[in-house]
Amino acid sequence: MKLDREIKKICCIGAGYVGGPSMAVIAHKCPEIIVNVVDINEERIASWNDPDIKALPIYEPGLAEIIAECRGKNLYFSTEIKKQISQADMIFISVNTPTKTRGIGAGKASDLKWVEASARQISEYASGFTIVVEKSTLPVRTAQTIKQILQSSNKQSKNKKFSVLSNPEFLAEGTAINDLNYPDRVLIGGEDQESIKKLIDIYLHWVPRKKIITTNLWSSELSKLLSNAFLAQRISSINSVTALCETTGADIKEVAEAIKSDHRIGKDFLDPGPGFGGSCFKKDILNLVYICDHYGLKQVSSYWEKVVDINNWQSERILNVIIEKLFGTVSDKTISILGFAFKANTNDTRESPAIKICRGLLEEGCKLKIYDPKVSSQQIEKELCMPLTEKKWSFANSIIDSVKGSDAIVVITEWQEFKDMDWESLSKKMRSPSWLFDTRSICDIEEAKNHGFNIWRIGADLNLMN
Repeated sequence: MKLDREIKKICCIGAGYVGGPSMAVIAHKCPEIIVNVVDINEERIASWNDPDIKALPIYEPGLAEIIAECRGKNLYFSTEIKKQISQADMIFISVNTPTKTRGIGAGKASDLKWVEASARQISEYASGFTIVVEKSTLPVRTAQTIKQILQSSNKQSKNKKFSVLSNPEFLAEGTAINDLNYPDRVLIGGEDQESIKKLIDIYLHWVPRKKIITTNLWSSELSKLLSNAFLAQRISSINSVTALCETTGADIKEVAEAIKSDHRIGKDFLDPGPGFGGSCFKKDILNLVYICDHYGLKQVSSYWEKVVDINNWQSERILNVIIEKLFGTVSDKTISILGFAFKANTNDTRESPAIKICRGLLEEGCKLKIYDPKVSSQQIEKELCMPLTEKKWSFANSIIDSVKGSDAIVVITEWQEFKDMDWESLSKKMRSPSWLFDTRSICDIEEAKNHGFNIWRIGADLNLMN
């Protein structure tokens, strides 16, 4: 049995950071295809359907405009999982795959319960021939698990047949829509050439054929893990050098620019900072570590684990620097935190270095005033595990609001507005001696100095440089 007709209906299980934007772009580029995004989270679906386009659960530049254009025409969000699976020609699995918190592989292995649950729903509700596409980031050979679940359905009903493909996403939060519209590559892994062609035909609506790569299932699954691991490795590599620069008088900005000029290395993911965050890098590396350990490749697993170790060390190091510079104690001091998202142009706070730095400061008795242009107070409260009512931190609505009465400013996220701050106005709102801790190396330190700020900038000892 095979799908002879064109793909007319797509169902995506999972309305999160991958499913929502990915399906929105497919709907936008393929107006003849009906795209249904389903999720068990009623609150999330309600946000996707909110008439106020600014209330979307995900902030990505360009996403709201696509949703406004396609929603209600050929793009729909609902909790009707059974109905939409039963009507779909192609189903994307785009559910969360968090790191296990207990049991075998706790702290490293991916928890695949939502993937398995989705496969069982497809097995039960699908009809006829259905192409099932892995979109979530998954360990190598997860497709085999999905196949086994779907094959059990084949035995029970001769009218049900399935083909499993792997089509991992390669999105960078903050540029996800641009990444989807102009991908470096589209990777499709599978064995059934007819099904692969059906998925290729969808992408050919806007992606040149030379950018579509086909592999077997296992290569596709592993390629996604390794892409994230290599990117995270670059961040940890440049961050590992920041402490050396601060000790020797070298300037990490100058060192990074010299490295970037080598065409063999390139310029991306070599900006110093407080460490990587987001939903993928740490999770995928630890998953890779677990897989290598499982197959007895201890040297390989140890190598990749060090990438995570350096990342954890960087945020801890910055926390210690802040405390040291503020005369060895932050007890009863007030610090302005600028930025809580793990990177600019997103409202995602998962694994953000701001979480560890803020928690550490709070544990030392500090009071925080936190401002991020896209992160809500409710999200910050959730990440800190500390309600606003405890009065140890407060939510600020602007930079000025955040710095009033503060002893120091800590810039953690590289938002554009933090690059162009009015240092004269800020200096008048703060207590003296006031400090600026620039963990992203984005501020105008000369202007800040001119208005009385003491400066610490990542990757540079300003005294040695002078």
